[in-house]
Amino acid sequence: MHAKSDSEVSVEQSWGARSPRRPLYYVQSPSNHDVEKMSYGSSPLASPHHYYHSSPIHHSRESSTSRFSVSLKNPKNLSTWKKLHQSHHSDDADDDDDQTALQDSGHNIRLYFCFLLLFVLLFTAFSFILWGASRSYDPKVFVKDIVFEDLNIQAGNDATGVPTDMLSLKSTVKILYRNPATFFGVHVTSTPLQLHYYQLNIASGQMKGFYQSRKSGRKIVVVVSGHQVPLYGGVSVLGDARQQKENLALPLNLTFVMRSRAYILGRLVRSKFYRTIRCPVTVHGNKLGKPLNLTHSCLYN
Repeated sequence: MHAKSDSEVSVEQSWGARSPRRPLYYVQSPSNHDVEKMSYGSSPLASPHHYYHSSPIHHSRESSTSRFSVSLKNPKNLSTWKKLHQSHHSDDADDDDDQTALQDSGHNIRLYFCFLLLFVLLFTAFSFILWGASRSYDPKVFVKDIVFEDLNIQAGNDATGVPTDMLSLKSTVKILYRNPATFFGVHVTSTPLQLHYYQLNIASGQMKGFYQSRKSGRKIVVVVSGHQVPLYGGVSVLGDARQQKENLALPLNLTFVMRSRAYILGRLVRSKFYRTIRCPVTVHGNKLGKPLNLTHSCLYN
């Protein structure tokens, strides 16, 4: 035991005077050598490294630092991170490209629509110009003459057995047709050519349709005839025609409609030309087989 120092003796004296004397306890502080043993003992729990790792703050920092260092040391993990980063940027770039492509497609659609509308307007204007120009090329139709080849009147019965006069007539009509157009041909048809005695139809004939090219013409021959047509006393001038056919004079009207169609631009642009023709003509019994000139006798509408 160590000897008491002067300070301790003075303390005891002061406490002895104030209070009854109590037993004293002495605590011996460890020496430096013992402190070193306690601090740096062989126990793993007392090691300074273990004490450092037991702190949660230092442990989290060290773990994050260690993971970052490991990722830098491991090239596979770094390449994976780069791929993910690049894929994210590529997705953003793809979205931008898709939006740009949509805008471009919408602009192209509007542009195509404008071109289509402009084409339709130009084509319509061009078609109207062609149609208007074609109207000045009206086909020319002329009835040249008619020849009455045969005329017979005889007694007979109609389909119901009623007795009446029966008329048979045969004639040939010649027509001149010309297409003066410089850039299109025409398709020509006609209604039946008919010979009337007032309202009574005596004979008829059908013209065969044809195509007439530009700047050309032709002569058309149509046979107009009637066979055993019942008169029912409606033709008074035929009373004496049975005995004296040379004295017969029978007034008739030749009527028909000539139709011409021009396909200027296919089926899209068409022009139609209708011409109604009426030709008064008189059948003379003494002029059968001779042509009757109708050039200046017909009316054209």
